[in-house]
Amino acid sequence: MELASKYNPQNIEDKWYQFWLENKYFHSEPNPNKKPFTVVIPPPNVTGVLHMGHMLNNTIQDVLVRRARMRGFEACWVPGTDHASIATEAKVVKMLKEEKNIAKKDITRDEFMGYAWEWKEKYGGIILDQLQKLGASCDWDRTKFTMDEDMSKAVIKVFVDLYKKGWVYRGARMVNWDPTGKTALSDEEVIHKEVNSKLYYVKYPIVGKEGEFVTIATTRPETIPADAGICVNPNDERFKDLIGKKVIVPTTDREIPVFGDDYVDIEFGTGCLKVTPAHDINDYGLGLKHNLEVIDIIEEDGTINAKAGAKYDGKDRFVVRKEIIKDLEAAGNLVKVEELVNKVGTSERTGAVIEPRISTQWFVSMKEISKPALENVMNDTIQLHPAKFKNTYRHWMENVKDWCISRQLWWGQQIPAFYLPNGEYVVAETSEEALALAQEKDPSITSLDQLIQDEDVLDTWFSSWLWPISVFDGITNPENEEINYYYPTDDLVTGPDILFFWVARMIIAGYEWKGELPFKNVYLTGIVRDGEGRKMSKSLGNSPDPLDLMKIYGADGVRVGLLLSAAAGNDLLFDEKLCEQGRNFANKIWNALRLVKGLEVTDAPQPEANKIAIDWFESRFNAVLEEVDANCDKYRLSDALMSIYKLVWDDFCSWYLEMIKPEYGSPIDKATLEATIKFFEKIVKLLHPFMPFLTEEIWHVIGDRKEGEACVVAEYPTVQPFDVTLLEQAAAAFDVISQVRNVRNQKQIGPKVPLPMSIMTKDTTVYDRFGGIITKLANLESLTMVDAEVEGATQFVYKSDTCFIDVADQIDVEAEKEKMSKELEYTKGFIASVEKKLSNERFVANAPEAVVAKERQKMADAESKIKVLEDALAKL
Repeated sequence: MELASKYNPQNIEDKWYQFWLENKYFHSEPNPNKKPFTVVIPPPNVTGVLHMGHMLNNTIQDVLVRRARMRGFEACWVPGTDHASIATEAKVVKMLKEEKNIAKKDITRDEFMGYAWEWKEKYGGIILDQLQKLGASCDWDRTKFTMDEDMSKAVIKVFVDLYKKGWVYRGARMVNWDPTGKTALSDEEVIHKEVNSKLYYVKYPIVGKEGEFVTIATTRPETIPADAGICVNPNDERFKDLIGKKVIVPTTDREIPVFGDDYVDIEFGTGCLKVTPAHDINDYGLGLKHNLEVIDIIEEDGTINAKAGAKYDGKDRFVVRKEIIKDLEAAGNLVKVEELVNKVGTSERTGAVIEPRISTQWFVSMKEISKPALENVMNDTIQLHPAKFKNTYRHWMENVKDWCISRQLWWGQQIPAFYLPNGEYVVAETSEEALALAQEKDPSITSLDQLIQDEDVLDTWFSSWLWPISVFDGITNPENEEINYYYPTDDLVTGPDILFFWVARMIIAGYEWKGELPFKNVYLTGIVRDGEGRKMSKSLGNSPDPLDLMKIYGADGVRVGLLLSAAAGNDLLFDEKLCEQGRNFANKIWNALRLVKGLEVTDAPQPEANKIAIDWFESRFNAVLEEVDANCDKYRLSDALMSIYKLVWDDFCSWYLEMIKPEYGSPIDKATLEATIKFFEKIVKLLHPFMPFLTEEIWHVIGDRKEGEACVVAEYPTVQPFDVTLLEQAAAAFDVISQVRNVRNQKQIGPKVPLPMSIMTKDTTVYDRFGGIITKLANLESLTMVDAEVEGATQFVYKSDTCFIDVADQIDVEAEKEKMSKELEYTKGFIASVEKKLSNERFVANAPEAVVAKERQKMADAESKIKVLEDALAKL
């Protein structure tokens, strides 16, 4: 089979992915003869397309799953998407307006849902299709959607269960309000952006004190008509006498009290705080504490109502801001205006500026239900990788707030609360159960038509917190075979930004409905950033299209580029050169394959040097495999890949293949070729989780495969005993070879010119075993052991061995003397630093014995080197 001169991923990636799908290699079923290894995908929004964060996250998951599959586990990676209530509804509303000239308010809920499902079927699978280009080995037969019928039933069942336990309640609370989407938002749906703003200093006249006033500073003057009090610190001598008095709210004739509370920082601002309970979360708390009036002047759509005054009624809040400033200035109440930069909360989905607003919503009481989730992360029953995130997790969980779970939307699971004509309500899983419960409250109710279901839907996170359970139908059918086999899952891979909003809630749900953890390990990826440290975002225009990258560098190249720089929990600064490095690595392996496949075989006896080379690489492979396994067990995938990278690039390509490669045009012995092919197969299996496409191609090229055989399900290598002494001897031989090559470069002697070399040593073990290899790879004319120095030869020192290369008249004596003098000076300086360390009694007394011995060996080697250099200089 003739191989292409260059590896072309475009020719093989689709081919092998279809091969994997057709042979059902990714599919999983409960298997009592195997241990399960389960991963559930963090479901991307159904509105989404692949970005660099998805690339990193899903590559890591794929590495873990592919490795587990090859190690004999029943690997199950469940894919799926999240219905993303706010984002999807916004897209459907936009589509209706632009394509059909239909406004949401002009159609029924059922009609809107029909259009939404049509949109989802058309666009909702895009990101999952893109993940296949990446090589994601998900069990696509198990693909779930958070609004699938069974998934929705689980959500409703959980809501009713929590309501019956008293942990779901309905009440008026301060929430994040999106005036464009006209819905409440969770904290994680609010993006805080730095904006150029203004700080307005405003005078509030003191009642009964003509000409006296207090000054407050605000960034939101449009809320002044809703002020209910002025707060000062009772320890502030400037305002102590004002407590209990009243001031007049500018633009109105209302009088409001001045009260004391140490919540106010004496040193901050003017020391006086305007308190607007209806429009600020902190003010809301102060208002409750001090029994202040709640004056709500902002409507759902962000317009100001008549409570602020007739002249502002019906106008947008930002229009009113400008008008109020003009009115304050005209009345003499505006003291000054300062420029400032502050953070403003905006809706993640619509971009609207968030309005803190009191709204009647449904909440989950979180304090008690979250206790097991805190305890079992703190005691490492569930492990976070890296562990540094435990502190963040603990802070969030110890300060957990009740969860607002209602959204004023249509796309989502409709809240199963049904209102009676008298305003009471019942909560039930089905309308039939709701009717029965309603009749218990009011026997006059005879039909469902007399009940009105709550218009709101549940927060999308209220679906996804059940994800590890609900994908296996573990809520509505808690004892089914799949939930009992696959749950708890093994590894969760996600970003630290949703550690609380999703990860913690899944842990809460796991202990509440399954009585145990939902996953054993949480691998927290870093954030992919650009060269300036900014989070990669298509809106910023600093994020490349992952599909374009894969076309240029291949999926394997992009995977390698991301993983090599992506230590767990650490942000990675993405550079396209990383992908180029990945592509170059693929080409290096491909060229090694071409070399091996191009070798002709002979029945001639195996050279002794080849036997040594094979023994060495066998040990080297197992030593690296041990490193890789240890790093994978610690979720240090970047380190694991780097170990494989060096094994392939340095050990296999640069050393092993050069050791066994016959003279140009000569055949290779059969035993060596067979061993080399086995090594290639081992490397391919070790590398497969990281570079699945390339390795599957090579697996089928390097050897004959029976039907059903594939790299994706090949048995992963296991560590075998290896010879440490052999590895040390080989490392010594390679150092000597490298130094001979350095001499050639320094003396400008071509690599094809054979050179005689002599070595003066007290221990010939390395040269007895690796002499033939040194002779071949250093292109030596001869290699001899001597008891005395070789007159006129160029020298270099390896540890305590002195190596002599006879380059006859090819050197510049003066230049050589200068070089040796510099090396002598450096070595003397090195000895001085070691002597200083060894003369330190604390170091010698406290350092491990092996460390001290190593320093003494360094000293002895350097002293030997100095003697050799001094003698060589004298002779020159």
